[in-house]
Amino acid sequence: MKLQRIAAEATTEAGPDAVWALLSDRSTWPNWSPLGSHSGVQPGRDGTPDGLGGIAQFVTGRTCVQEEIVEREPPRRLSYALLSGMPLRDYRAVVELTSAGAGTRIRWSATFLPGRPGTGWLYRLVLNRIFRGMVAGLAAAARTRS
Repeated sequence: MKLQRIAAEATTEAGPDAVWALLSDRSTWPNWSPLGSHSGVQPGRDGTPDGLGGIAQFVTGRTCVQEEIVEREPPRRLSYALLSGMPLRDYRAVVELTSAGAGTRIRWSATFLPGRPGTGWLYRLVLNRIFRGMVAGLAAAARTRS
């Protein structure tokens, strides 16, 4: 099966610290994104909910996913891996924040292998739509907050 790649980008007038404050607190994600409810499953190795190794659950409609933080570089980069909830393998998402003048460029990308042959296009389509909502929502929320 072929490795699938998706990405969405947005720019906000808010600075990287304001964007990072929202991005690094997964409990805020349902407030500004298409995701449904959030709950912490396991704290990170540092004892905080969203530290390295922290596991969270998101429920959106009938879909319940669990994701683990696998990389944190404040205020530039957050990466997480899908543990369960979708028939995908080796799913890893990366959110990168870069300065763009006085604001911030947000790039949310992921790679994955479809769990079943012939389904990669469908998951690319669905996840691209979700990622567009994620970056647009994060950009707007950070602008409003700052």
